[in-house]
Amino acid sequence: MKILVINGPNLNFLGIREKAVYGTQTYDDLLKMIAEKGEKEGCQIEVFQSNHEGAIIDRIQDAYFDGTEGIVINPGAFTHYSYAIHDALASVTTMKKVEIHISDITKREEFRKISVTAPACDKQIYGHGLDGYLMAIDFLLEK
Repeated sequence: MKILVINGPNLNFLGIREKAVYGTQTYDDLLKMIAEKGEKEGCQIEVFQSNHEGAIIDRIQDAYFDGTEGIVINPGAFTHYSYAIHDALASVTTMKKVEIHISDITKREEFRKISVTAPACDKQIYGHGLDGYLMAIDFLLEK
């Protein structure tokens, strides 16, 4: 299976920003964890990160043509207002999609409790730290 993991704004600053919320593991730790999961499961996993909304939309659209079978997306702050990312996710109906959040967005600021992108996904996972990514991959692999 070919899986695309998309990380939105500021995810590249894991281990640097708000450690009390996002933990001390770094973005490199996340990349290693995902690579190990792909190797263990025998699937191809590409990770893409951008702080730019348009680049994320372009990558979602490219996934439609490149054989991607599932998307794990942490849209970061775009979760709460990017109808453009919602529309891009809704457009790729040939693949499963999982929205992931490291923190429990239901226990944070009011604006974080609303996701405009989740309705375009098959599942939303939050509050499990970096392990949420592994849970999302398992969902895509139907485990």
